[in-house]
Amino acid sequence: MNLHELTIHEAQDLLKTKEISAVELTRAVLDRIQAVEPLVDAYITVTEALALKQAAAADKIIGQNTARALTGIPIAVKDLICTRGVATTCASKILENFIPPYDATVMKKLTAAGAVMTGKVNMDEFAMGSSTENSGIKITKNPWDRSRVPGGSSGGSAAAVAANMCLGALGSDTGGSIRQPASHCGVVGVKPTYGRVSRFGLVAFASSLDQIGPLARDVTDAAILMQTISGHDAKDSTSIDTPVPDFRAALTGEVKGLKIGIPEQYHALEGISPDVLSSVKKAMDFYRDAGAELVDVSLPHSQYAVAAYYLIAPAEASSNLARYDGVKYGARDTGAASLIDMYKNTRSAGFGPEVQRRILLGTYALSAGYYDAYYKKASQIRTLIKKDFETAFSACDILLSPVTPTPAFNIGENIDDPLTMYLSDIFTLSANLAGIPGLSVPCGFSNEGLPVGLQLMGNYFEETTILNAAYAFEQATDFHCRRPQL
Repeated sequence: MNLHELTIHEAQDLLKTKEISAVELTRAVLDRIQAVEPLVDAYITVTEALALKQAAAADKIIGQNTARALTGIPIAVKDLICTRGVATTCASKILENFIPPYDATVMKKLTAAGAVMTGKVNMDEFAMGSSTENSGIKITKNPWDRSRVPGGSSGGSAAAVAANMCLGALGSDTGGSIRQPASHCGVVGVKPTYGRVSRFGLVAFASSLDQIGPLARDVTDAAILMQTISGHDAKDSTSIDTPVPDFRAALTGEVKGLKIGIPEQYHALEGISPDVLSSVKKAMDFYRDAGAELVDVSLPHSQYAVAAYYLIAPAEASSNLARYDGVKYGARDTGAASLIDMYKNTRSAGFGPEVQRRILLGTYALSAGYYDAYYKKASQIRTLIKKDFETAFSACDILLSPVTPTPAFNIGENIDDPLTMYLSDIFTLSANLAGIPGLSVPCGFSNEGLPVGLQLMGNYFEETTILNAAYAFEQATDFHCRRPQL
């Protein structure tokens, strides 16, 4: 096996026994990036010099037998997570020259764990999108079929993992932006419970929904990354001070007696691809045969999730993105005749069409005379959705559903149809509105050879339960072992 094809835990074992060095591993990944990046377009910035410097430092630590959780492991980072001294663009022209003076908390945790950063990866601009076509830099391609999208907004993270251009990656999930691209690219993606992972240093899209999480080649790697980035952070007022379990130790593969809820609203939805439905039903059969109990549950307000999300998220975005005005940081129109013209010109040229659309929608929903009718009503629906999950988890341990209605669609297919694009997140949005954890694990392939993901959602801070359930499925199948040909 080539070094760039290793999983994190395989690489850890080889590094520990000194069969390979961190520099060799990092060089292999950097060479892989150079070879396939022109085909995939996953990276915005490749930090080669920094990565080799970090790898050399990792080898010294390994030589002293003081290696930590991710010492010498090459990791890619979504380009909305602040990295000191390295450009953080959010895939937007308005931040194309922004270099943060500080590290996000998750970056500090990666550094403390000895990780090697290979670079910053592409995304939908300010994380607004489901295909990475909304990037202001480039369009990332799905490694399984380069005429198709990798999903979004963490499309660069998922594509980089799938194409062996890193051993793992960090993404962010506001309405499915880790799970959906993980499904489309055939990798594992985890959205933790809201508050489990610090958002300090994450450039905000919708502050009550955003959550950083890992993308990896298998569940074990996802658990290792979760262990590293989780924990309370006093710098984040939404961070919750709760113990961090040993995620990897929880991977026993035993699911006998586990109660798995099957939401009737998700599985009866019209428009689900037969390939997706078939793969998910086979996964249900696996759990039944493994001794789990499948329970029918209802999420009656899930039909309103898309509408509620696309009022709450744009409203928060319009507030968060007001800071990009050309005054404090980022791009500035220098030819404007007045301050107001400078604001207008800077924002018009700096933001792409999808970001502008959501800012306008959110500003309207928050405006005088419309707040009660739109934002307040959406917030009330959000509370009902949260209560639906609480009721469901009183009858089961986890919930099982598709991740997306279809496999990856063609580049350009939905770009001019925002509603169709928004509906691609119909199975994932509710978890963000409720704040519960969810993950995507590969569960099959379509007739066209495209990956299909299985979504497992858990109760608050029950990441161990869904990770173990995913691990049990993974151990009985080989979907996670398959790689695209590039």
